Amino acid sequence: GSDSASNSRLRTAVEKALAGNMTRDTVDRAIKRGTGELEGLSYEEVRYEGYAHGGVAVLVDCTTDNRNRTVGEVRHLFSKHGGNLGTEGSVQHGFERLGYILYPVDAGSEEKVLEAAMEAGAEDIASTEDGHEIWTAADDLHQVATDLEQALGEAETVKLAWKPNLTVDMDENSAGTLLKLIDALDDDDDVQTVWGNYDISDEVMEKLEG
Repeated sequence: GSDSASNSRLRTAVEKALAGNMTRDTVDRAIKRGTGELEGLSYEEVRYEGYAHGGVAVLVDCTTDNRNRTVGEVRHLFSKHGGNLGTEGSVQHGFERLGYILYPVDAGSEEKVLEAAMEAGAEDIASTEDGHEIWTAADDLHQVATDLEQALGEAETVKLAWKPNLTVDMDENSAGTLLKLIDALDDDDDVQTVWGNYDISDEVMEKLEG
């Protein structure tokens, strides 16, 4: 729906666009294109599920005006990089739809961020050398993000995400092939986000980057 007050996904997208200096008129036109209110353009959201090399489950969220074109290209990319496109529901059951908020390390100590997140109603938090990852119920994302901004300042990332229930550890060979698939999908104009249940260690990443 086009009403951001009742559509948490749309509200998050609008806030992100405005924060990136997109004008309100551009945002409104994009919403109308997405809902089919502008003549000659009709976009729909589609999700494809498949397995990458090494048995990694992958979800691909797309926005397209030509479903046949998009599924053909996504299927080709999976096949090209050692994977295969699955049927609807073959992968998604291994993920949970949640709200995701990321704060940089310098936002505060782990204790400070944890306390603020718990008070805001977050479900889980993990602090690493890359930042503070905060998970919420999907419907609570907007309110939790608003409360956290008052306590910690503006977050680095606020979005809806697919969190895997279990992850697959990747060796150097499998990780390299997987990352090529993800890069290829990211380069496709119809692809919006790519999610996977993989875990690539720092050691493996260093080898790949070296």
